[in-house]
Amino acid sequence: MRVRLLKTIIAGPLNASQLAKELGVDYTTIRHHLDVLIKNGVLEVVGDKYGAVFYLSKRIAPDMPFLEEILDEKGKTQITRREEKK
Repeated sequence: MRVRLLKTIIAGPLNASQLAKELGVDYTTIRHHLDVLIKNGVLEVVGDKYGAVFYLSKRIAPDMPFLEEILDEKGKTQITRREEKK
């Protein structure tokens, strides 16, 4: 689940509700995994409450090619980025 969650966030930041819908998973399950990833410094959150958006941590960002390689191997699917809305 965390691999799928990370791949989705890498493709483009979303809030917890959007992530739950995109991944077809219960909101509380998504929140649990987001909290674990935040606690371990993998994700950062911008905003608060339901509108909070999740991003890859600045600490992790420099190692992005390595992270994508790991996620690709674990999930067996390529990461594709969503186009940013203008």
